[in-house]
Amino acid sequence: MSALSTAGVTGAGGVAPEMPVRAGRRGAGTWRWVVLTAAGLYFLVPIGASLWFTLRDGGAGGLTAEHYTGIPAAEGFAETFGRSLALGSLTVLLALLLMVPTVVLVELRLPRLRTTVELLTLLPLVLPPIALVVGVRSVLAWAPDHFFGTPLAEVFFALQRPSLPWILVFVYVVLALPFVYRALDAGLRGTDLRTLTEAARNLGASWPRVLVSVVLPVLRTSVLNAAFLTLALVLGEFTVAAILGFRTFPTWILEISGSQPQLSVAVSVLSLAMTWLLLLLISALDRRRPGKESA
Repeated sequence: MSALSTAGVTGAGGVAPEMPVRAGRRGAGTWRWVVLTAAGLYFLVPIGASLWFTLRDGGAGGLTAEHYTGIPAAEGFAETFGRSLALGSLTVLLALLLMVPTVVLVELRLPRLRTTVELLTLLPLVLPPIALVVGVRSVLAWAPDHFFGTPLAEVFFALQRPSLPWILVFVYVVLALPFVYRALDAGLRGTDLRTLTEAARNLGASWPRVLVSVVLPVLRTSVLNAAFLTLALVLGEFTVAAILGFRTFPTWILEISGSQPQLSVAVSVLSLAMTWLLLLLISALDRRRPGKESA
């Protein structure tokens, strides 16, 4: 009787029996590290080789940072980088002005159009950029061929000014639509936007005030993600600018790669480092949100 009671106590709650370990789980940890190591080497080895190529001093056989310190004074750097930053800022502004009201309207008033809007914003991923830019170039050719001397031709010429080509901004907005919409839509799905907007409207706020004071603070991280993705797209886009004949930051990197290869690689490495810093900054801002701190 005592043996039965002792066995019952031990099995019921005295000491929990050891959980059986599946044979497959032991090997899963090893394969996980193998995959992570291979992926890390796939990305780090080319970056390390590029860094070594830019730091190597061919004449003395040592290391030098002259290719990085000489970037600001390089001919064409300030002009093309400033132009690409201006294009990126305008693209971010127009894309957000277009998509923030759109996603709010779809979320609150037109939920049946969500699928249609998603399909429309995915079209730039389906349509090859080369086809898009060839179509844009064909349309721009109408100005001297068919509309020369008319106000419409002047508008077409103004869109193609080399100092600030607005036509690139419009094309980049189209190319950035999938990333901007996905980032904003993901932020909306995690919030009760309908309740917040209805409360603001009941307190007398206008729709522009609701967008600025309610929607944008709620979507702060999503807006930053969308802006980061759009800016990275503009700073790294080469095909559209090269085919349309505009001199931007990516085309300048290719331009100097023949005469100054180490400088071009150094600029690419520095651009990659700046992209990582921006991504880390967005992640840090996301962690410091009041809702997460209170949680």
